[in-house]
Amino acid sequence: MENGLPSDGAHAGARPILHYFTWAFIVTVVGLALGAYLGWQMTGTVGGTLTIFFICTVLAVLEISLSFDNAIVNANKLKEMTPVWQRRFLTWGILIAVFGMRIVFPLLIVVIAAKIGPWEAVVLAAAQPEEYARIMHDAHLPIAAFGGTFLMMVGLSFFFDHEKDVHWVRWLESKMQKYATIRGIEVALVLSLILIFSRFLDPAESEVFFKSAIWGLLTFLLVEVLGGLLDSTQETLVAGAKGGLGAFLYLEVLDASFSFDGVIGAFALTQNLFIIAIGLGIGAMYVRSMTIMLVEKGTLAQYRYLEHGAFYAIIALSVIMFLQSFVHIPEVITGLGGAALIGVSLWSSIRWNRRSAEAGE
Repeated sequence: MENGLPSDGAHAGARPILHYFTWAFIVTVVGLALGAYLGWQMTGTVGGTLTIFFICTVLAVLEISLSFDNAIVNANKLKEMTPVWQRRFLTWGILIAVFGMRIVFPLLIVVIAAKIGPWEAVVLAAAQPEEYARIMHDAHLPIAAFGGTFLMMVGLSFFFDHEKDVHWVRWLESKMQKYATIRGIEVALVLSLILIFSRFLDPAESEVFFKSAIWGLLTFLLVEVLGGLLDSTQETLVAGAKGGLGAFLYLEVLDASFSFDGVIGAFALTQNLFIIAIGLGIGAMYVRSMTIMLVEKGTLAQYRYLEHGAFYAIIALSVIMFLQSFVHIPEVITGLGGAALIGVSLWSSIRWNRRSAEAGE
């Protein structure tokens, strides 16, 4: 075994489930201890310390509930990657996920929105958390438009695939597969939705929404093109190599898009950037651990509709992000909705496995 990825696939299936979460448990203990220490430094009371401890725990649960579908999609892409890039995603990727998206990303938003320097943004987060939270809240519209568009393209690309031969909601997915041969149909659908949603906003907000959504669409297309070029180059250098740097970049942008909702939603619980980083960072570790488990145990192959549920959850999340341009939708609804879709797809998979076993297939 190397960096959590065993070379022997048969041995991987025999590993106990809790073994996959060893590092997640360690990070949880360290993170919650750090949160309690931060709470004591901030409040100097036991009650205040317990409150910060509780907020860190809730943020971790929030991140896990919002990103479980992310773990499934990551596993779907990760199983096609070379072992070298698998290990890089599970090492470099977690550093990017925790420090990049949970710390640098919120700071970068404030730097751009408030037109201040990075250090000033850090000082603002520490000394004036209310102002910092206000700037983050004001930036929600372009973030929702960008992230919602990117995730919608991810979800639709799974279903608009002419080679897709497993259908969960057959009447819908068979039609989507049929029309997948029409070039650019996903782009046309997403652009249509962008135009519809933007028309219901005020002129100023409509312009911001439209531009941010177009950037989300362009980012998806550029990552797809760049990924294909990078991976095809690697294939010529290393025979049979698949899913290298291009797939890595795709997964990182995908992880960023999933993180938008959680980072913004976290400010409803606390305005302290460092508490948010601790809580969401703990959750991110569990998502990575689930990804490893899904890949090594072949869970996606065992439960044929699990991926479908995850991609339906992604589309639902993208629509919710669009709707949040008009109304506030609690993160608990977003998390429970995605979990429900994945749960139903898992139940359908189990039923299918039972029927197949009874039929002797």
